[in-house]
Amino acid sequence: MDKNNIIYKEKLIIAGPCSAESEEQLLKTATELKTTGVVDVLRAGIWKPRTNPGGFEGPGTRGLAWLSKAKDLTGLKIATEVANDKHVEDALHFNVDILWIGARTTVNPFSVQNIADALKGTKATVLIKNPVNPDIKLWIGAIERLQKVGIENIGLIHRGFSSYGNTQYRNAPIWQIPIEMKRLFPEIPMICDPSHICGNRTNLQEISQISLDLAYRGLIIESHTNPDEAWTDKDQQITPNVLKDIYNQLIWKSSSTNQSGYLQELAALREQINLYDDDLLRLISSRMKVSEKIGKLKRDNAVTVLQSSRWNEILERMLQKGEKLDLSNDFIKAYMEALHVESIRIQELIKELS
Repeated sequence: MDKNNIIYKEKLIIAGPCSAESEEQLLKTATELKTTGVVDVLRAGIWKPRTNPGGFEGPGTRGLAWLSKAKDLTGLKIATEVANDKHVEDALHFNVDILWIGARTTVNPFSVQNIADALKGTKATVLIKNPVNPDIKLWIGAIERLQKVGIENIGLIHRGFSSYGNTQYRNAPIWQIPIEMKRLFPEIPMICDPSHICGNRTNLQEISQISLDLAYRGLIIESHTNPDEAWTDKDQQITPNVLKDIYNQLIWKSSSTNQSGYLQELAALREQINLYDDDLLRLISSRMKVSEKIGKLKRDNAVTVLQSSRWNEILERMLQKGEKLDLSNDFIKAYMEALHVESIRIQELIKELS
């Protein structure tokens, strides 16, 4: 692991067009991004996997020459997405500084292994986007495949997850998954991709700030000199000047401080949290003992474990109580569903032991 590698930089900004459309477009965008003074890495899609056939799928390998020229012109490092061994070979030939594995590729272990095998013996820097669906094991598996072939400089990109019925975001952030990844791999930098989470320009600032508040190291944002005329994902791209405005409004916070007053107060508050957590576990244990008694009663009277009407009654009551206590509906639902699943498990176990 090379701590001097660009992906370990604080306040890392990777920006550029969704797709490299022409040499002129890419060089113009790169020049304007360099002028902002806030961009570290130029990104551009060379090979673009599209959901439906017929759309622009990138310029292919010839676009790598444009990226290389943009690097020489601006001094910015360059990054692009790879989806197979040929992409890797071509990108390394043109000295691309950062390769990233896209969400559609992360979801396929065969494809990730193909890329890993192509990277074996190199000192490549690789970013891994989360899989399209909220499957943390696939994300972990991609890291492990790269590590097994000796890739040391690995970063993660949180770009949100597909979810049926989602309307607020193009890809729901589901923050708990990247937070868990940060817990499991504290040395691997996490970067947020607000462009793909939002799918629009409106919420970029909000999502970017949330990620920074969660100690992400940086952002990867799609930027185009003329977003309305972009050939791919035009609704979520912004001009370099808008990117600079967003950057200047962001609040970058340190992950820690050595100020004694802060540390003492934080320690006291965390001890309060520990005490509350201990109390919660004792209460939950007591609740599950009651569930065990209910399971025995249902077993002895040949009654089904699942009682949907009772569950709906509990959930509705708790949602009402939670609202009065300033607790969000999403939290109450997740909390109660976890309790319900464990209660059902206990009652099913009682049934099996009969």
